[in-house]
Amino acid sequence: MSNFIPLVFDALAEMAAHKLRTLLTLLGMIFGVGAVIAMLNIGEGAEQQALKMIDSMGLRNLIVESKTFADDELKDIRQESLGLTLADVDAARATLPFVEGYSAERHVKTQSVYSDNQSADVAVLGVSASHFELSNMKIEVGRELNEQDNTTVAQVAVLGAGAAQRLFPTGEAIGQYIKVNHLWVEVVGVLNNPFLAKDEFQGVKIGGDGEKVFVPLSTSLKKLNGPALASELDIMKLKISEDTDPMVAAKAVSQLFKLRHGEADDYQIIVPAALLAQQKQTQQIFNIVMACVAGISLLVGGIGIMNIMLANVLERTKEIGLLRAVGATQRNIKMQFIAESFTISVLGGLLGIAFGLILSEVIGFYSGWAVSWSMTAIVLSLTICMAVGIGFGVYPAIKASQLNPIDALHSD
Repeated sequence: MSNFIPLVFDALAEMAAHKLRTLLTLLGMIFGVGAVIAMLNIGEGAEQQALKMIDSMGLRNLIVESKTFADDELKDIRQESLGLTLADVDAARATLPFVEGYSAERHVKTQSVYSDNQSADVAVLGVSASHFELSNMKIEVGRELNEQDNTTVAQVAVLGAGAAQRLFPTGEAIGQYIKVNHLWVEVVGVLNNPFLAKDEFQGVKIGGDGEKVFVPLSTSLKKLNGPALASELDIMKLKISEDTDPMVAAKAVSQLFKLRHGEADDYQIIVPAALLAQQKQTQQIFNIVMACVAGISLLVGGIGIMNIMLANVLERTKEIGLLRAVGATQRNIKMQFIAESFTISVLGGLLGIAFGLILSEVIGFYSGWAVSWSMTAIVLSLTICMAVGIGFGVYPAIKASQLNPIDALHSD
């Protein structure tokens, strides 16, 4: 190593003497490494964002959603099925042993939501006490809704962070009152504001909880009446046990609900675990394609390094002959040329890393994709650069070391 470091400085001096040629040689490595960095950063960001979105849905949950229909069609369906109800939840818990918990959700049709001096266009949901746990929502201040709130049909509410800011822009929300349609409710909690870059995942609507108001499910059913033909529940989540295959559980729930709903196709079952698997498969295909593109770029960069090193051998034939004449061994010549190709590739790799980080941020900014810096990508790219530099520098180094000293001194 002590002998190799001076060779690196000699290589830098040689590169500085031929700036344009060095720059053109470096471009292949810069673009190749930049592509690798950008690809892995975007892939890492997409994976983290997918996990965050799935976390909001609950990886061990099955989500059963009520379908929407036109009024005429809904009348026909209601002759066979009442839609999703709390009785469906009770039946699932009683007959399916893998169901460990549940949450229920009902959308309230609102005409107005306002505080003493501020109105807001926000959604209102009636939810069971377990809704926050199964949806991985966290309270910022105050408390969640609980079973007692549902039992007593309490007029209380939990606000999303955005809803709290809109309804109470200048003051504390806890302990204040808001009016939902005709009903006054007391604010007992405010959710924190988890940032999600997208409002849907694999076609499924998620997020948006910051702009919602949550009241007890019983309160929404008894004091905030909805349309006559609407189902009792809009969404239910069934938490399944860890040792149960989500797809098998989904089939069992579907069979049960078909029997209860008279074969009416008025609901759909969403399996977050299956969505995550689909996302990972899509991301894997994306990574493979981008890795191939980046690999080709690095290969082209390596060929460029070999080409310039072979040109160096021809240009410096007399220098090589002189070095051999004063005692340099073939090994010394090999190390000198390998050090030069290694230095070019590492310098190109470092510049490529900087280019890749900038490129990934630019792509993320204009595309709206999530980007996360990956130390693995940086280490992997630099390691590949070192390997390319040594691998593509070996042949020119051997060719230089095998020159006949006498013929080299007499060359033109």
